[in-house]
Amino acid sequence: MKNAKKTVAGTWRIASMEVWDADYFDMEVPAHITIRNDLTGEFQFGLVKGDLDARVSMTEGVARLEFSWSGADENDPASGRGWMAVTGDQARGRIFIHQGDDSAFTAVRVG
Repeated sequence: MKNAKKTVAGTWRIASMEVWDADYFDMEVPAHITIRNDLTGEFQFGLVKGDLDARVSMTEGVARLEFSWSGADENDPASGRGWMAVTGDQARGRIFIHQGDDSAFTAVRVG
């Protein structure tokens, strides 16, 4: 599992989202997801930001991160879940806002 953790750890720049365009997801800061070695981290896109707690698995050479998160959506408390599959320096996933929207996303490793 150590290799899977190394595969997902780092800072990921959200490059595209299914539901929102770059005008929204980059409105405050460049949209990103950061995963630390202990599988905690944070993310922000648009006015949605949160802290996450993750688990990682490896299937057929692809690291898959599954996480829950809590934080805020336009300063209102929010929470949810998501996943991210990592191949090299590319990732794709989906983030869910509890009782709200969900969106697929793509990301690239930047750090």
